[in-house]
Amino acid sequence: MTTEYTYLFKHALKACEQSYAPYSKFRVGAALLCDDDSIITGVNVENRSYGLTICAERNAIAAAIASGKKRFKALVIATPDADYPVSPCGACRQVISEFMHSSAPVIFGNSEDSYISSTVGELLPHDALHELACRG
Repeated sequence: MTTEYTYLFKHALKACEQSYAPYSKFRVGAALLCDDDSIITGVNVENRSYGLTICAERNAIAAAIASGKKRFKALVIATPDADYPVSPCGACRQVISEFMHSSAPVIFGNSEDSYISSTVGELLPHDALHELACRG
Protein backbone atom coordinates (compact mmCIF):
# COMPACT_ATOMS: atom_id res chain seq x y z
CA MET A 1 0.00 0.00 0.00
CA THR A 2 1.41 3.41 -0.91
CA THR A 3 2.00 5.99 1.81
CA GLU A 4 -1.06 7.98 0.72
CA TYR A 5 -3.31 4.94 0.94
CA THR A 6 -1.75 3.82 4.23
CA TYR A 7 -2.70 7.26 5.56
CA LEU A 8 -6.26 6.79 4.28
CA PHE A 9 -6.40 3.28 5.76
CA LYS A 10 -5.48 4.72 9.16
CA HIS A 11 -8.36 7.20 8.83
CA ALA A 12 -10.74 4.36 7.90
CA LEU A 13 -9.48 2.25 10.78
CA LYS A 14 -9.89 5.14 13.23
CA ALA A 15 -13.43 5.70 11.93
CA CYS A 16 -14.26 2.08 12.85
CA GLU A 17 -14.16 3.17 16.49
CA GLN A 18 -17.42 5.07 15.85
CA SER A 19 -19.14 2.18 14.07
CA TYR A 20 -22.53 1.11 15.37
CA ALA A 21 -22.50 -2.68 14.97
CA PRO A 22 -24.23 -4.20 18.02
CA TYR A 23 -25.71 -7.12 16.06
CA SER A 24 -22.94 -8.32 13.78
CA LYS A 25 -19.97 -7.01 15.81
CA PHE A 26 -18.49 -6.31 12.36
CA ARG A 27 -17.10 -2.78 12.26
CA VAL A 28 -16.46 -1.04 8.94
CA GLY A 29 -14.81 2.31 8.34
CA ALA A 30 -14.35 4.14 5.05
CA ALA A 31 -12.08 7.04 4.13
CA LEU A 32 -12.90 8.98 0.98
CA LEU A 33 -10.21 11.13 -0.61
CA CYS A 34 -11.84 14.16 -2.22
CA ASP A 35 -10.46 16.07 -5.22
CA ASP A 36 -9.38 18.89 -2.90
CA ASP A 37 -7.35 16.32 -0.87
CA SER A 38 -9.70 16.50 2.11
CA ILE A 39 -10.71 13.22 3.71
CA ILE A 40 -14.28 12.33 4.66
CA THR A 41 -14.92 9.22 6.74
CA GLY A 42 -17.97 7.05 7.25
CA VAL A 43 -18.92 4.04 9.35
CA ASN A 44 -21.48 1.29 9.17
CA VAL A 45 -24.64 1.92 11.18
CA GLU A 46 -26.61 -1.24 11.82
CA ASN A 47 -30.29 -1.54 12.57
CA ARG A 48 -32.18 -4.47 14.03
CA SER A 49 -34.18 -4.37 10.80
CA TYR A 50 -31.15 -5.48 8.79
CA GLY A 51 -32.25 -3.89 5.50
CA LEU A 52 -32.06 -0.45 7.13
CA THR A 53 -28.35 -0.85 7.90
CA ILE A 54 -26.19 1.81 6.25
CA CYS A 55 -22.73 0.86 4.99
CA ALA A 56 -19.61 2.88 5.77
CA GLU A 57 -18.90 3.55 2.10
CA ARG A 58 -22.31 5.09 1.46
CA ASN A 59 -22.11 7.03 4.71
CA ALA A 60 -18.78 8.57 3.66
CA ILE A 61 -20.12 9.50 0.23
CA ALA A 62 -23.31 10.97 1.71
CA ALA A 63 -21.30 13.01 4.25
CA ALA A 64 -19.07 14.31 1.47
CA ILE A 65 -22.06 15.29 -0.68
CA ALA A 66 -23.68 16.98 2.34
CA SER A 67 -20.54 19.06 2.81
CA GLY A 68 -20.56 20.17 -0.83
CA LYS A 69 -17.98 17.75 -2.24
CA LYS A 70 -18.86 15.72 -5.32
CA ARG A 71 -15.53 14.66 -6.84
CA PHE A 72 -13.45 11.92 -5.32
CA LYS A 73 -10.00 10.45 -6.02
CA ALA A 74 -9.93 7.26 -3.94
CA LEU A 75 -11.78 5.19 -1.36
CA VAL A 76 -10.23 3.01 1.34
CA ILE A 77 -12.31 0.62 3.43
CA ALA A 78 -11.19 -0.99 6.70
CA THR A 79 -12.76 -4.16 8.11
CA PRO A 80 -10.61 -4.94 11.17
CA ASP A 81 -12.96 -7.64 12.50
CA ALA A 82 -12.62 -9.78 9.36
CA ASP A 83 -10.07 -12.53 8.74
CA TYR A 84 -9.59 -11.36 5.14
CA PRO A 85 -10.21 -8.24 3.00
CA VAL A 86 -13.97 -7.74 2.55
CA SER A 87 -15.09 -5.95 -0.59
CA PRO A 88 -17.93 -3.41 -0.81
CA CYS A 89 -21.43 -4.83 -1.18
CA GLY A 90 -23.37 -4.47 -4.43
CA ALA A 91 -25.35 -1.44 -3.26
CA CYS A 92 -22.15 0.33 -2.27
CA ARG A 93 -20.51 -0.55 -5.58
CA GLN A 94 -23.40 1.09 -7.40
CA VAL A 95 -23.24 4.26 -5.28
CA ILE A 96 -19.45 4.40 -5.57
CA SER A 97 -19.74 4.19 -9.36
CA GLU A 98 -22.19 7.11 -9.34
CA PHE A 99 -19.57 9.46 -7.90
CA MET A 100 -16.16 8.06 -8.84
CA HIS A 101 -14.42 7.51 -12.17
CA SER A 102 -14.05 3.88 -13.20
CA SER A 103 -10.26 4.15 -12.87
CA ALA A 104 -10.40 5.50 -9.30
CA PRO A 105 -8.71 3.24 -6.75
CA VAL A 106 -10.77 1.35 -4.18
CA ILE A 107 -8.68 -0.39 -1.54
CA PHE A 108 -10.19 -2.66 1.07
CA GLY A 109 -8.55 -4.64 3.82
CA ASN A 110 -8.64 -5.94 7.33
CA SER A 111 -5.15 -4.60 8.10
CA GLU A 112 -2.35 -2.63 6.49
CA ASP A 113 -0.75 -5.94 5.56
CA SER A 114 -3.87 -7.68 4.26
CA TYR A 115 -5.69 -5.69 1.59
CA ILE A 116 -6.83 -5.73 -2.02
CA SER A 117 -6.25 -2.83 -4.35
CA SER A 118 -8.87 -2.49 -7.08
CA THR A 119 -10.64 0.16 -9.12
CA VAL A 120 -14.27 1.20 -9.38
CA GLY A 121 -14.39 -0.34 -12.87
CA GLU A 122 -13.02 -3.66 -11.64
CA LEU A 123 -15.61 -3.76 -8.86
CA LEU A 124 -18.48 -2.87 -11.18
CA PRO A 125 -17.60 -3.86 -14.74
CA HIS A 126 -19.92 -3.15 -17.67
CA ASP A 127 -21.58 -0.25 -15.85
CA ALA A 128 -24.28 0.56 -18.38
CA LEU A 129 -25.90 3.14 -16.10
CA HIS A 130 -23.13 5.61 -16.93
CA GLU A 131 -24.52 5.62 -20.47
CA LEU A 132 -27.69 7.26 -19.13
CA ALA A 133 -25.71 10.34 -18.14
CA CYS A 134 -24.43 10.65 -21.72
CA ARG A 135 -27.90 10.75 -23.23
CA GLY A 136 -28.86 14.34 -23.51
